[in-house]
Amino acid sequence: MSKIKVNKLHTLTGHNDCIYALVEGPDPRYFYTGSGDGMVVEWDLENPKNGKLVAKLPHSVYALEVDKEKNQLLVGHNFEGIHVIDLNENNELWSLKITDHSIFDIQIHENEIFVGTADGMITVLDREKRAVKKHIKVSHKSIRVFSVDPLRNQLAVGLSDHSVKIFDLTNHALLHHLEKHTNSVFALGYAPDKRILISGGRDAHIHIWNTETYTLDQSVVAHMYAINSLSFRQDGKYFITCSMDKSIKIWDSESYKLLKVIDKARHAGHGTSINKVHWSTYNQTIISVSDDRSISIWELEEL
Repeated sequence: MSKIKVNKLHTLTGHNDCIYALVEGPDPRYFYTGSGDGMVVEWDLENPKNGKLVAKLPHSVYALEVDKEKNQLLVGHNFEGIHVIDLNENNELWSLKITDHSIFDIQIHENEIFVGTADGMITVLDREKRAVKKHIKVSHKSIRVFSVDPLRNQLAVGLSDHSVKIFDLTNHALLHHLEKHTNSVFALGYAPDKRILISGGRDAHIHIWNTETYTLDQSVVAHMYAINSLSFRQDGKYFITCSMDKSIKIWDSESYKLLKVIDKARHAGHGTSINKVHWSTYNQTIISVSDDRSISIWELEEL
């Protein structure tokens, strides 16, 4: 684990509550965060100290998504619906009230927007018509996370009923029901260069699934407490996980071996639960957000 050197480049502050949402912008130089304070903030990796307020909502923001084609930001507004912001003009284009539950994730695929909520519902929106297209009742428990596999045109859904469900994005049919976790599934990611799906959850395990058959390749006890998020490096060679145990871990995508731990004791890391992590495609830095209301940007050497 000593082959990787970690440098903490920045600690960014400004949010007044736990930070729950993190997404890379259509221009990957920028990223966006959403918090329990209802604020959505834009950050510039070239000038990270000065965040720009994009929106201020009366409820917590758990979910953000970007429409790269239209240069828009979608904000999940808990107990309301979604707000769509034009990033060119920095103003709201449209909004849609679709739920009175928490919104945990949003995912765009082609002309559809998928919104996952605490009542176990996927609401499918028509991106052009700006209207509800379909409701898919998936579970009686919360939908927590989405991941899209564009090669196989599939949507993976992680749920609080401990399962991962795989849907066909063409007709929304349920293809696979994966049961291995013993608690809520919070983290999902399709590898960009190989046929695996990785899931992580409150049981502190990561499971590696073969996406040809959706059989389990391997299970790893990865953290001490809940795994909240994961992200692959752009080339798919490595992935990172973050946890309620206050650590970020770097893993090899071939062997699933742990390569490095980033934590408070060794690297002046976060002091409380780390809620989201992202491996930037702009400069390959790692961005993390936490209950401690801060954002950290990390640089890795010798990887």
